[in-house]
Amino acid sequence: MNTFVNRSDELGQLNAVLADRDGGRVVVSVHVVAGTAGAGKTSLVLHWAHQVKDQFPDGQLFVNLRGYDPGEPVTAAQALQRFLRALGVAPAEVPQDVDDAAAMYRSLIADRRVLILLDNAATVSQVRPLLPGGGDSLVVVTSRSRLAGLSVRDGAHRITLGTLPEPEAVALLRAVTRGYRPEDDGDKLAELARLCARLPLALRIAAERAASHPHMRLDDLISDLRDESTLWDALSTGIDDEAEAIRSVFTWSYRALSTHSARLFRLLGLHPGAAFSLPAAAALGEVTPSRTRQLLDDLVGAHLLEQTAPDRFQFHDLLHAYATDLAQAEESSDHRQAARRRVLSWYLHTADAAQTWLYPSEDHLPLPGPLPEVTPLVFTDYNAAADWSEREQGNFLPVVRDAVRNGMDDTAWQLATVLWFARPASSSERDWLELGRIGLEAATRREDQRAQTRLLINTGIAHRALNNFSEGLDALERAVTLARSSQSRFDEAQALNLMGLIHLRQRELDLADAYFGQAMSVFRDLGNGQRVATALSNIASTRLSAGRLSEAASVIDEALAAHRALANRGGEGNLLRIAAALRLEEGDTDAAQRSIDEALDIALALRDHTREGFWLLTLGDIQRTAAQHGDALVSYRRSAMLHRRLGDRSREALAWRGTGQTYVALDRHGEAAAFHRQAVAVHRNLGDEWELALELDHLATAVHPQDPEAARTHWAEALTHLTPYTDPRATAMRSRLERRLAEAGD
Repeated sequence: MNTFVNRSDELGQLNAVLADRDGGRVVVSVHVVAGTAGAGKTSLVLHWAHQVKDQFPDGQLFVNLRGYDPGEPVTAAQALQRFLRALGVAPAEVPQDVDDAAAMYRSLIADRRVLILLDNAATVSQVRPLLPGGGDSLVVVTSRSRLAGLSVRDGAHRITLGTLPEPEAVALLRAVTRGYRPEDDGDKLAELARLCARLPLALRIAAERAASHPHMRLDDLISDLRDESTLWDALSTGIDDEAEAIRSVFTWSYRALSTHSARLFRLLGLHPGAAFSLPAAAALGEVTPSRTRQLLDDLVGAHLLEQTAPDRFQFHDLLHAYATDLAQAEESSDHRQAARRRVLSWYLHTADAAQTWLYPSEDHLPLPGPLPEVTPLVFTDYNAAADWSEREQGNFLPVVRDAVRNGMDDTAWQLATVLWFARPASSSERDWLELGRIGLEAATRREDQRAQTRLLINTGIAHRALNNFSEGLDALERAVTLARSSQSRFDEAQALNLMGLIHLRQRELDLADAYFGQAMSVFRDLGNGQRVATALSNIASTRLSAGRLSEAASVIDEALAAHRALANRGGEGNLLRIAAALRLEEGDTDAAQRSIDEALDIALALRDHTREGFWLLTLGDIQRTAAQHGDALVSYRRSAMLHRRLGDRSREALAWRGTGQTYVALDRHGEAAAFHRQAVAVHRNLGDEWELALELDHLATAVHPQDPEAARTHWAEALTHLTPYTDPRATAMRSRLERRLAEAGD
């Protein structure tokens, strides 16, 4: 039940602050008495923010800082990363240093009018880096602490969101119990409200209990709660009245649970994340899913849990903390550890089952069987596995941290390894890097070289995707050293192949070709046809990049046949993309269109945004060549959006390049030049000499009709960036630019 509580007085105070502001940054600190929030999903401040959103034309930023959650609170650095991404900054561009990130954030919103809501803060240090330096934005901070430093140092207006007036508290009790009980006496409801300290969360729990016992006299319910309150008075350690009332109501409701429901409630306090599924709860509670459903229904009915979807649940953070405390007090250390092992085993083996569908061509990590009391999920198709991955992604980092915190290093590195292959296809590799770091440290403590090698390989892949090429090569070189030390030729070849990919992205084509050749030789020796096909694909891509079209064509057909024989859909799609680019260069746009359509069908079926975004670049090129300019702009725009979300700045800039080329074809040179300038800035910042040379050439073409001298300057600079490259495509480009400069000088 989600009955909204009318808090007109507090809303009036917020509106008054809004009305009185006369420009400049304004900070409002809302002191939320414990238990005042938590009225289901409806939050007073969120409700108010929705009402006033039109007064902030540049948008709203919101983060739940989880300052009082038993798990890890959201740090200022994490919140800044989310805000910067929401403001359009690619993940790879977000500074790692919190001061640098805060400076970028303040610069971006300096000239904007934004409403910034920082919910559930614990400390001033969690909030201060998120405050704008100036501008015309409004910041609203909610906290159970008074955060006096915000008022003293940052000039924050303080508003206290206190308890309900008695008439409203009674009205809330009546609203929840209406239809379940006879009309209760108003005076007795007022007494019940006083015992609940007129706190909405406590009132709802009490009302739910009253509604679930329609034949129990209200006097008896009040007597029970008064006894509980008296006990807490006796045990009081000086905490405030509201906290004592909340604890009393929680305990009163908890003790009314059946033995089995109470045990599940406290064990759920051990779940690492903020939300959980029914099957995860079953693993924690060591009961069947059907029985777990009954017990969860009891907890939802008692208002101790919130159900957010058919099989998903979450705690209010006060209740989560309370359940965690109960587990510490009432469960033995062995029982707590056993429960943690069960739920982590469930995550590990369910993620392994998801890998079967999400990454079917990848070898599974050899794992011990699930614990006897644990029943991992089994997925019937790709979409079921992808749905689970997307729902649970927020729990991946907490479960790895929980394993380390409780001395389960083997489980920690196994989870980090398996979760690499259980990530949503639409997620950014940046989301995994912290898991990988924690897992690698755990594997190092266990002195498990094979585990370290696997995690270093995945770390290398992640850094390559984020254009962190030096970090990627460092991780992969360490992986090669470990693989050779442990005589793991497969891991060695895999790392060599990935090093080749980084050199390919840097257009170090001879190095790339050499690494791919080494990798393919080892894979052939091992009889691993799938990896041979992958190395062949990379060799084809390298030769196409070099402009050796006939050599690329001779490899493409062999590799494509191999991937199809192995039913490797991702590999097949990549080869189709390479084939489409080759056919386009050969002038066969119809064949190119057929190939790229097949490739994108695969990407969409796999729900893989990385592949979709990259392959859309080729589709845009084909559409542009065929004078389908509107379609080309749509393809480039979606590619840019996907790459921005994934944090791939280089490929986002390639989408801007295609957009600029399309505008040139439409004779809209000013718009074209703007996109090419953006792309030039990115490639210059990344130190990508080849792509910078190409982009300067396109920029020169765009500005030439209006400013021939500027075009000449861009062509001259482009030539300087081509010096390191000697492949046929680079040689041809150098000759063409020299001709353009000669023509421009005549």
